[in-house]
Amino acid sequence: GKVLDLLRGVQRGSEDRKRSLGHLRLALQNEETQQKFVRLDGSIRTLTGLFTSSLADLQLEAARCLHELSHSSAPSVAEACLPVTSYLLTYLSGHSLEFTELCLYTLGNLVVESEAVRKQLVPQGIIPVLASCIQSPHEAVLEGVGYVLSQLLQAKEAPAEIIPLVLDSVLPQHMLRLVCSGLQAGMGAAVEFAWCLHYIICRHKANTTLLALGALPALTSLLLDLASEIPQDAPKGLELLVCPVLRCLSNLLAETGCQGQGRDGRLLIALFLILQCFLQQHPFLVHECLWLLNNLTADDPFFCSALLSLDLLPALLQLLLCSQMASVLVLTVLCNIAEKGPFQCQRLLRQPVLPQLLPLLTLPDTEAVGQCLELLHLLFLHCPEAAADFTRHGGHQALEQHQSTPELQERARALLDMVGQPSGAPGACQATLPAFS
Repeated sequence: GKVLDLLRGVQRGSEDRKRSLGHLRLALQNEETQQKFVRLDGSIRTLTGLFTSSLADLQLEAARCLHELSHSSAPSVAEACLPVTSYLLTYLSGHSLEFTELCLYTLGNLVVESEAVRKQLVPQGIIPVLASCIQSPHEAVLEGVGYVLSQLLQAKEAPAEIIPLVLDSVLPQHMLRLVCSGLQAGMGAAVEFAWCLHYIICRHKANTTLLALGALPALTSLLLDLASEIPQDAPKGLELLVCPVLRCLSNLLAETGCQGQGRDGRLLIALFLILQCFLQQHPFLVHECLWLLNNLTADDPFFCSALLSLDLLPALLQLLLCSQMASVLVLTVLCNIAEKGPFQCQRLLRQPVLPQLLPLLTLPDTEAVGQCLELLHLLFLHCPEAAADFTRHGGHQALEQHQSTPELQERARALLDMVGQPSGAPGACQATLPAFS
């Protein structure tokens, strides 16, 4: 009854129609009311009529009602709004900033809830419309475009149906520009578009378009800029931008290797600055940084040598017991270095690496222990004297306890043999890891 009264009030066309729309908007903040409203005959038609009317104040109030409806998590409500999508797109080039913003967020919300809406918006031309909106000078509009785009790019049909259209448009170059000017222009839009780039990179096989636009050097230099902001007064929310930028770089490197692009030792210093800054408040970033560090050192002697010559090893070893995942990633990076040969292994051994590995062998986590055994194997192989040193520190007993763990026993026995008499064949180490998607 109440919902019907609200609809009738809006339909009557009386003087205070705007006030009736205001009441309706408040009522539509309730999930149950939203579902009742869309089931009423003519409800969406009436709202659409007001949304497309020539009276700006009624139009704005109707847009607010549609925005409330778009918040519903019921696909039936999103699908009831299908007749409005073409108008929402048309009005994106429109009137006031508030109106454009409302239309963008309404579209973004509808896209999340309904595949039917997405399937309708793509042929209606949402990608070209967003490509034109991304050239707006207004931060609020840009943030809205980023929101809609990030929802579209996460859709299950995105790799086949949406990402190719985005890559064929001017969107990628503008996204990259806005991400890289995040510190000057606006953090909100930069964060949205950084996640958009991440969704494209991790869901699309060959990222030739982004690489051709210079994504690797651009994101590398952005990371250097972000790290240089840290010692002073890091802007609020900086970690929200750092996270997707690290992922984009990790995944691009996993796909391409460095190929001479972005071989810059300062990148390592930037990573360690970020690590130290966010270690306490945002420990999730430690894993992101280590993931990138692994992908930098995996097939690249340059970064392995740079890590040693810039004296970053002590800082890396400090992260060994930071978390289970950090232990595995730090050990993987150390393996990447040790794999490069005797010279690198000697440099690792100059830091007290061996004593720090002993406590790791007692961890309950077989992945970390396995990676630890891998590292010991490389060290003993390239520096036989390390095996004797390890035995002196009580390493023999530490290895013996893993002889009965099914997934570790083979490696533990091989190492016990090496400790007995140094010999063995090179062990393959993990190559680049695709980053979290």
